[in-house]
Order: sequence, then structure tokens, then C-alpha cells
Amino acid sequence: MKIQGYNFFCDMPDDARYLRRAQPDERFIEENMIFILPDRLRKFRRNLWHVRRNPGPVHIYVPLFRVETLLESDPLPPEYGPPQDVFPFYTHTTRRRGRALDYYVLFIFRDKESFVRCSAALPVP
Repeated sequence: MKIQGYNFFCDMPDDARYLRRAQPDERFIEENMIFILPDRLRKFRRNLWHVRRNPGPVHIYVPLFRVETLLESDPLPPEYGPPQDVFPFYTHTTRRRGRALDYYVLFIFRDKESFVRCSAALPVP
């Protein structure tokens, strides 16, 4: 996988969770999601992005927008439902208007130093 404009990426950890509004009002699901990250990933919150595969034959992914995040130690917003496990939800592609859209949430980095620090904070599979 290649991310347009970025050299390195890391997958989300298995212990990440997400919140959704109790009354969804989104055009697509990611608009009202907040991801809850383990406190050990505090420094990498701004590196978490929604990305999608570029249409066409190339396997290059394009960053769409930065993910809204909370840390485990932060209070949960009251207008959201209970926390849910990210996996298996985010291992599947999204379907919209009858076609599959290849979306992911990834930590993306331009420099190797940040990538290495984030990789060290993620559990080894």
C-alpha cells in the first residue's frame, strides 16, 4: 500500500475503540465517528487519517481528512453511544450507493523517525 504524499504508515491497534452519535445524521459513517486511542498513542493523534484507495488501476491511497480522536483517559461526550470495538468493523470496506469504497484509518507519517516511534508504541502482533 502506498499513501499519496506520505512515506510511512501504521495500522490502528486492536485496542482502539470508536464512538458514534446515538442519533446519526451523517452523509457517510465516518462523519460522526470519534476514535478512542490508548494513552500510549497520545503523541500520534494528529497522524491518524481516513484514507481511501484512488479510483482506477493504481493502488495508491489518498488521505481524506484527519480523524477526530479522544484518549482513553478523556471523558466521553454525552451525545454519543457506548464505545465499540474498532475490529472487526474497520476491517471491511464501506458500501455507498451500491459500490464498495476502500476506506481505512491509518497513522501516516512523512518522516521515518515518527513512524519508528509510533511502531514502538503499537503492540507486536
